[in-house]
Amino acid sequence: MTATQQIKEGRTVSRADIEAKLREIRGEVETTGNNVKQYAIAAGAVVAVAVVALAFTLGKRKGKRKTTVVEVRRV
Repeated sequence: MTATQQIKEGRTVSRADIEAKLREIRGEVETTGNNVKQYAIAAGAVVAVAVVALAFTLGKRKGKRKTTVVEVRRV
């Protein structure tokens, strides 16, 4: 395969054309990736806070249910 290839319109596609298109696609992917990364970090933080709050609430409830009450009576 050569560095250039004929296409239907009579134009040739050179290596520079392919590299330019790949750079363009890569730029779009990086931009999208950065946007998604920010949303993922925010969602992860929300999930972490929710898990900690749930664990605190369940632990507090369990502690109240299993508290031992001791009555001392003198005869």
